[in-house]
This record gives sequence, structure tokens and C-alpha cells, in this order.
Amino acid sequence: MPTLEAIETKIRRLQEQAEAMRAKKASATLDRIVALMKQSGISVADIEAYLGGKKRGARRSKKAASGKATVAAKYMDPKTGATWSGRGRAPSWIASAKNRDRFLVDGNAAMASVATGSKAKRPGNYRRGPQPAKYRDPESGATWSGRGPAPAWMANAKDRTKFLIEAGA
Repeated sequence: MPTLEAIETKIRRLQEQAEAMRAKKASATLDRIVALMKQSGISVADIEAYLGGKKRGARRSKKAASGKATVAAKYMDPKTGATWSGRGRAPSWIASAKNRDRFLVDGNAAMASVATGSKAKRPGNYRRGPQPAKYRDPESGATWSGRGPAPAWMANAKDRTKFLIEAGA
């Protein structure tokens, strides 16, 4: 049985052989490329110019890369004078505040009063929360509000009116 050291030396020798084969293959490929360049009359500058126009990956424009635009402060801590733009994670002095309007910088206070003046209605015109029962099973006394999947005692009924609570009372 071979020892660990013998296996490691064998692995090292094989890795060296693999690296030598890669280098030999790369030099052969480069030789073919140089031969094709000479045959076609292409120079290295031509290749650089061609590749310069087709760079890979998303690049930021020079305008965007020159510097990030600063945003005006929207909120200010009255105790310390620290400001926050309203973007990113909220600082600790405003994170737990229920109403952030009192931290608004003066210019934004007028906007906040207009915005909070009219509360937006919730989407959908239906009642939320638990619903009163509309149907009752006369055998078990179980009830169903009519919302969601019908219970087993109601699912097979052809006429649901006999289970209505208002009709039975």
C-alpha cells in the first residue's frame, strides 16, 4: 500500500506535467495567432483598438463614476443636528419614531402637512378581519362566514339557502 507521502509526490509530479502541457498548448495557440496576424496584415494595435470598443461587463458612465450625487437632507435630529436624507437605513434617532414629521427639515415640513392631510384609502372595498357567520350546520352547529373554501358539510350541498342563519332564525 502506498504511503501518503508517495501519493502526494505523485500528485505534485502530475500537476507539473499538466502545467507543462497547458503552457505548450498555449504557446502553440499563440504561434498560430501570430501566423494568422502576419498573413492578414493585422497588428497588435489593431487588436487593441478592436477590443477597446467591445469591453465586456457593465461599465459605469464617466458622469456616474466621477462621484455620487449628494441628496439634500430631509430629516434633522433637533438634539444633535445630525441629518439624514431619507435614503438607506434610518439612523437610531429616527428609527423608532412613530411620526417622522417632527424631524423634517423646514423646507420639507410644508410638503409633509399636505401629504398627511388626506389619508389614502386602502385598496379593495371589502371588510377585513373576522367575519360574522352566514351559514350554520344544523347537525353539528358549526358555522361558516362564506369566505374561503367551503367546509365539508357545505361543499356538497346543492342548495346553500337551507344553511343560511338569517333564513333559519
